[in-house]
Amino acid sequence: MVEVGKNCVTEAVITDNEHGQRLDNLLLKLCKGVPKSHVYRIVRSGQVRVNGRRADVSYRLQAGDRLRIPPVRIARAEHEVVAGAEWKVRLPVVHEDDALLVVDKPAGIAVHGGSGESFGVIEALRRQRPEARFLELAHRLDRETSGLLLLGKKRSALVALQASFREHTGAPADRRADKRYLAVVAGRWMEPVRDVRLPLLKYLLASGERRVRVADDGKFAHTVFRLLARWQSFSLLEAQLRTGRTHQIRVHLAGLGHPIVGDEKYGDFALNRTLAREGLKRMFLHASRIRLPHPIEGRDLLLESDLPAALRNFLDTVAATEEQDYGEKI
Repeated sequence: MVEVGKNCVTEAVITDNEHGQRLDNLLLKLCKGVPKSHVYRIVRSGQVRVNGRRADVSYRLQAGDRLRIPPVRIARAEHEVVAGAEWKVRLPVVHEDDALLVVDKPAGIAVHGGSGESFGVIEALRRQRPEARFLELAHRLDRETSGLLLLGKKRSALVALQASFREHTGAPADRRADKRYLAVVAGRWMEPVRDVRLPLLKYLLASGERRVRVADDGKFAHTVFRLLARWQSFSLLEAQLRTGRTHQIRVHLAGLGHPIVGDEKYGDFALNRTLAREGLKRMFLHASRIRLPHPIEGRDLLLESDLPAALRNFLDTVAATEEQDYGEKI
């Protein structure tokens, strides 16, 4: 057949050689280097078309079918970032142009130095790119959270990115960043969609460590949670941030009695110890998708990050050992 393009739509006619193949199997063969989860996502979202219509991943292709495949992301080149002699980390670059840089941050690495951390992502990138005249974080991710992290490469881009991340009362939706996270929580989450508006207050422990709690005198915080899948003991949620408070998703979920599994600050510590022995040694919170206007060009920019292997493996284990009673089978 044809080579799938990174920057253009691919159209092809199914021949006798492909007749009878499942759609997903053919796409996986054609889209070499593309994560399997991304292939399934573009089918389920309707971006792949057979004879101009949506098709299920299990559809058996027929000779003469016209197949349309959108531009796909070939496996990203990984760039080694050295942040001092004490550690090294590989940061996949999701997107880069003259205005911004987007990396896929691993869990366990701070975005910047301080609070006991000698180096963070920003220091690592500046050391790697000494010629860069400007490189600044546009937002933050907790050290324990993985996923999409945006940096501005020029002052005008940084200001625009930060403006899109701030909450704007009455601002048009197409000028705001839409940030989505994936989280697995303890227990059975029942509502398909739940708007959570619980004020959050920062405070310090006796040790000086920062914490956040739900409190009437805290700052307004708004998260929308959507149930994606549910099992006997765990639930998979998508969290959409409407405000950007410190530890917002983690504290909202803990306050509702559904802490994120693996959360060492606000989680179920006994459960975390059990899960760690079974292989989950990190918090299940991943910044998976951001849609926002390009800071200079204004065009719609959609950025996505697949689940890291450790989180994907945990989901596979849950799906294999517990009965699922809500959502698509994982």
